[in-house]
Amino acid sequence: MASILVLEDEDSVNRGIEFSLSREGYEVSSAKCIQEGWELFLAHPFEMIICDINLPDGNGLDFIRKVREKSNVYIICLTALDQEFDQVMGYEAGADDYVTKPFSLSVLLLKVNVFFKRTEKKRAELLESGEWSFFIDEMTAKRRDSEENIEFTKNEWKMLKLFLDNPKQILSKNQILQGIFDLDGEFVDENTVAVNIRRLREKIEENPGKPEYIRNVRGLGYIWNKECIKR
Repeated sequence: MASILVLEDEDSVNRGIEFSLSREGYEVSSAKCIQEGWELFLAHPFEMIICDINLPDGNGLDFIRKVREKSNVYIICLTALDQEFDQVMGYEAGADDYVTKPFSLSVLLLKVNVFFKRTEKKRAELLESGEWSFFIDEMTAKRRDSEENIEFTKNEWKMLKLFLDNPKQILSKNQILQGIFDLDGEFVDENTVAVNIRRLREKIEENPGKPEYIRNVRGLGYIWNKECIKR
């Protein structure tokens, strides 16, 4: 269930948004001032923030800027200001979308639903193998017992993806080189494979000295030694 923070000081608007989103199946937390909204933001991993600009204890744009220092969470601005300059200020502060009051709840819900449909599509494009989840579009991975996302260089990811697409299959050094490098006349030392293998092991293996995921098959190449499941 996607979680949304609604920061809106007008009681009727706040309750209307919360009711409509909850009815759609979203988990909603609401606040009526920046201080309350900030405390909720720090306590929960929200996937979207719907934020009013004119708030009793400050400017919503300042709240957005503060959020952006910590998170890339999707933010929709709500405001009675409809001048182009005001919208530009909202986007420059870090907002992703802009809704001008008075607004239709149906339009707001449409924007919210479209965003999460796109997010769900991205989430579906992942591979699971052993204790790891690999997020294809984001080029990141996360161990199931950790909240930390592991990032990879372009070549590390291309090599990792090659293994994940061919689990339990021995890949020779030449196959790996052809799979991850553009070999249009540019010489690539085979030692490059070993270097990238070592870097991957340092990021993925619990004990790089005794790898359980990327194993060496003497004289033949390397093998991803776990099954992969596409979600």
